[in-house]
Amino acid sequence: MYQKILIATDGTTLSTKAVRSAIDLAASIDAQLVALYVVPIYPVSYFEGGATVSPQQVARTEKQWADKGQAVVDTVQQMAQAAGVVAKAVVSRSDLIAEAIMAAARKHKCDLVVMASHGRKGLKRILLGSETQHVLTHSDIPVLVLR
Repeated sequence: MYQKILIATDGTTLSTKAVRSAIDLAASIDAQLVALYVVPIYPVSYFEGGATVSPQQVARTEKQWADKGQAVVDTVQQMAQAAGVVAKAVVSRSDLIAEAIMAAARKHKCDLVVMASHGRKGLKRILLGSETQHVLTHSDIPVLVLR
C-alpha cells in the first residue's frame, strides 16, 4: 500500500488530530512518516508609505517562525517514534504553502499526503484560501484530508 506518508502540519489542534491519524495509519501499514512544517517568508513592503522593518528584525522573526516549526515537527517525530513509526522532521520556507507541500512530497518520495482541512465555506474560503484544496486538486499523488 503506502510506504512513505507526508503529514503537513501547522501545529494547530485540528492539524494535531491529522498528525495522530497519520501516525496510526503509518503504524498499521508499516509505513514511514515525513512531518512537514512550511514557514512563510516575512512579507516586506517596497511600496511608498509601507512600514519599514529592519533586516535584523525580519531575520529574528523568520528565525522564531522556523524555530516554532522545528519544534512542531520534532514533536511529531517523537510521537511517531513512540508509536514505532520511523519519522523524519522537515521544515521548509515558502510563501507558496501548497506548492511547498507537493514539492516536499516529491523530494522525499512520499506516496500519500495527509492534511487537515478547516472546512471553510463561502466568503471565508474565498478570503482565507485553502492550501488543502490546492494540494488536493493539484497533487499527482493521493491526498487524505481529515477534519
